[in-house]
Amino acid sequence: MPMILRHVTVDSAEPYEIARFWSEVTGWPLGEGDVPGDDEVLVDAPDPVPGLLFIRVPEAKAVKNRVHIDWQPDERTRDEEVDRLIGLGAKLFEDHRTPEGRGWVTMHDPEGNEFCVEGR
Repeated sequence: MPMILRHVTVDSAEPYEIARFWSEVTGWPLGEGDVPGDDEVLVDAPDPVPGLLFIRVPEAKAVKNRVHIDWQPDERTRDEEVDRLIGLGAKLFEDHRTPEGRGWVTMHDPEGNEFCVEGR
């Protein structure tokens, strides 16, 4: 294998705060020694999954993400997970669920980054 995907890196205004949100979403711990005010904060995924690395940048998010992550709940239904994420601070952006139970939901994290929640 020529390369391994190590991290998915996300520009952010407040790396520690957004990393805490994603740590709650995923159940993965923050990187060892990461503290409020750090310019880089890792959400440490279990191997072989890449971690989520949040890097402080001075400019605000201005446009739609060119890449986003699609999530599939493991212990809950898609709809239960959407409700849980809203409770954690995510916002519903576009609802693509269909009456027969298929489809997905596009959401924004607290900094406005898009992600999707799919059904099983």
